[in-house]
Amino acid sequence: MTATDPPASQAEPDRGDLIPFRQALRTWFAISLQTFGGPAGQIAVMQRALVEEKRWIGQQRFNHALSYCMLLPGPEAQQLAIYTGWLLNGTRGGLAAGTLFVLPGVVALLALSALYVGFGTTAAVTGLFAGLAPAVVAIVAQAVWRVGRRSLTHPLLVGLAVASFMALAFFQVSFPVVIVIAAAAGWLIARWRPGVFKSAAHGSGDDGPSPLIPDDALHRERPSRRRTVRILVTGLLLWAVPVAAVAVLTGTESVFTTQGLFLSGTALVTFGGAYAVLAYVAQQAVQTYGWLSAGEMVRGLALAETTPGPLIMVVQFVAFLGAYRDPGALDPWAAALLGALLTTWVTFVPCFLFIFLGAPYIERLRGNRHVSSALSGITAAIVGVIASLALYFAEHTLFTTVDDHTFGPLHLAVPDLATFRPVALGIALVAGVLIFRLRWSVLRTLGICAALGLTAALAGAPGI
Repeated sequence: MTATDPPASQAEPDRGDLIPFRQALRTWFAISLQTFGGPAGQIAVMQRALVEEKRWIGQQRFNHALSYCMLLPGPEAQQLAIYTGWLLNGTRGGLAAGTLFVLPGVVALLALSALYVGFGTTAAVTGLFAGLAPAVVAIVAQAVWRVGRRSLTHPLLVGLAVASFMALAFFQVSFPVVIVIAAAAGWLIARWRPGVFKSAAHGSGDDGPSPLIPDDALHRERPSRRRTVRILVTGLLLWAVPVAAVAVLTGTESVFTTQGLFLSGTALVTFGGAYAVLAYVAQQAVQTYGWLSAGEMVRGLALAETTPGPLIMVVQFVAFLGAYRDPGALDPWAAALLGALLTTWVTFVPCFLFIFLGAPYIERLRGNRHVSSALSGITAAIVGVIASLALYFAEHTLFTTVDDHTFGPLHLAVPDLATFRPVALGIALVAGVLIFRLRWSVLRTLGICAALGLTAALAGAPGI
């Protein structure tokens, strides 16, 4: 098949490949080993491999696919891999690309979670985490800066971000409620002040040989009722059956059922990347369910930052610890493995369902002004959501004890100044300089901070 043949999106997805399937597998596996640094870095890796080097897809076509994924809940980089894999090799291509994208991270984080549970009290491991946690504070602060700089282009949007921050940080409004209100606010703002939202066009430069899938080969597949029902039923069954099986075998009140249901729900509201939903996950996992402590939530995020794949993989660490500590009738290690794998399943299966089911519909909605304004409102609110996460992590990293105080609807988390950790502050400042001033990568910064934490622990520094 040549570049002049109709693209996979215009043909039956499973009949023929635009590229040999084995070649696609090798490429997606190579990409999966380089997916460090969050969605921006992951998308850049695919951009370089698929658009610039192999010329499998044109730049504008790649950007169109990315715009679809930005409309969906879930990790957009993995969804972009699923979509591109589907475009090149049909359904099996999408399944392979999406699975390989997360597989190395799943294996690596399982090993790191087991290491933490087994050896987390040793001086060396404690020191490593003492260095990683303050670095995460700087990393999340950078996320606030980056997203805010791109999104808050009008005072009304700044106000929406501040309101979202206040709602989460001081009034404990749940994350899904914030998202719904932000979408409604975005729609109302667009009707009242249409000039507030100015969409930025994607770059379209694309030098070099003609790509296998040219830019003008836009997705034109019209969804059929039969196709929609088939994909919807199959996807929902694959998503729900493992949770139902766990509920039958371990009980509806078991930690596995609770984790499966809770994290299935979060998969539906992860607009704006992992940082946006992590405030909600941290709040529920720590305060409501008690699966782990706030400090451990920060350490889990640090581990997820050091492994390839989507950052939302941190929920695997959360589930591992929660199931290990409440195993029911199972061996704690078997329970931890079951909780981690079930959580991974319910987190990422929806990504496949959303892409296979929704791409034709999302293409029709791409130019819809009402949908775009609602999503812009969500994007602005996400800045406030990430800022609340930064505050949460900073308080529980820089202070050993944080007391909760409630005054009617107002909820304040007040750190105990006597438990201040100067070493953590010093490492956080170093991380800030490395990231903001020297523009070091996340992985490199984490490595330096881990070394600093280990050195401080071995030297007997207080507060580690």
